[in-house]
Amino acid sequence: MIRSFIAASALLAVTWTAHAEVRIGKGVRIGGHEIAPQTFTEERNGVFYIYQDNPKNPGCRWRNNGDGTRTKICHLKRK
Repeated sequence: MIRSFIAASALLAVTWTAHAEVRIGKGVRIGGHEIAPQTFTEERNGVFYIYQDNPKNPGCRWRNNGDGTRTKICHLKRK
């Protein structure tokens, strides 16, 4: 009983991650594109792909992850 509790405690200590909120304000650029004021949290993530040539599916879309979280996927061409 005690060994399983210690093993579970050690596993929790190893898998502990920091949680933060990132706010992107005016004047922030990714790949030459100005990103409008946005906030990304644990539930709302953002992934930005930057391409040298035209991407197959340009623009940004929201994807539901199935666990209650959403991810904004952006395929942008470098300016």
